[in-house]
Amino acid sequence: MRADIPRILLTTGEPAGIGPDLLIDIANISFPAQLLCLTDPTLLLQRAKLLSRSVKLIEYDPAQPVKPQQPGEILFQRIATARPVIAGTLDTGNTGFVLNVITTATRLCLSGKFDAMVTTPVNKGVLNDAGHAFSGHTEFIAGLCGIELPVMMLMNKQLRVALVTTHLPLAQIPAAITQDRLEQTLRIVNRDLHRQLGIAKSRILVCGLNPHAGESGHLGREEIEIISPVLDKLKSQGINLTGPVPADTAFTSGVLQGIDVVVAMYHDQGLPVLKAQGFGETVNVTLGLPIIRTSVDHGTALELAGTGKAHSGSLRAAIETAIEIVRHSSKTAYAA
Repeated sequence: MRADIPRILLTTGEPAGIGPDLLIDIANISFPAQLLCLTDPTLLLQRAKLLSRSVKLIEYDPAQPVKPQQPGEILFQRIATARPVIAGTLDTGNTGFVLNVITTATRLCLSGKFDAMVTTPVNKGVLNDAGHAFSGHTEFIAGLCGIELPVMMLMNKQLRVALVTTHLPLAQIPAAITQDRLEQTLRIVNRDLHRQLGIAKSRILVCGLNPHAGESGHLGREEIEIISPVLDKLKSQGINLTGPVPADTAFTSGVLQGIDVVVAMYHDQGLPVLKAQGFGETVNVTLGLPIIRTSVDHGTALELAGTGKAHSGSLRAAIETAIEIVRHSSKTAYAA
């Protein structure tokens, strides 16, 4: 790790979405890190013209010294799109570009040449329409890293929420919440809050799955048969856990007092609350990986691509969070 000047990779995301707009926007911000965009320079120049913005593109040369991001410049490594990109119009022909960018960024981080990757949004629908089995960035990157269970955590200045399950239909969630999966998730959250954010002893609140956390088994038995036994086991090993707490009260100010992270059982149990408190400034952090990866909290916003109306607050926060994690990680044992 080069914690003095972290080296951060930025992906383009869906080329027809707002990813290119965001890369152009944050080029005017000074960061204490080297930012390298994996992108097609033709795409960025075309989008800059649509936005009436002026940018200076500099092709990456690994022989050059590492230096912090300079406002007005975009350092890039060329990865070509297969077809011309029309802002706002999806094209299955460019899905290979999207996956190539993510794969390249992951491998460069695994090689140790870069300290972290920050991803802009992709469109799952067009990727699947093109024949790629793609359930999400988190799962795809974990597969490239050889990790079976990544943990998605979103965070902003008000709250952190980690998920036991991520992109699953509601009907599949109860079966997916096993004692083993829950235990691994809680261990990863406890470890990586220390490893990535420097929290020495995490205070973790765990939601129940069912209304009223099962109401003593009358509204479901997952709390009794799965969740509570895992919490009891980990508490006996010194992990600071509270729960299972009914999700309808878990996010009230009194319950959250002194809590570092809430662990929700599924995607829409915890994330609506968090995004309501800080949408556009929230960061997605993937825990459980041998690399550092952060991401924005929003989608491709095709209708905003090329209009100048896209906001780069979440990308800026994701970059700043990646830099913070790199610096914390340089002070702790960062080993998978």
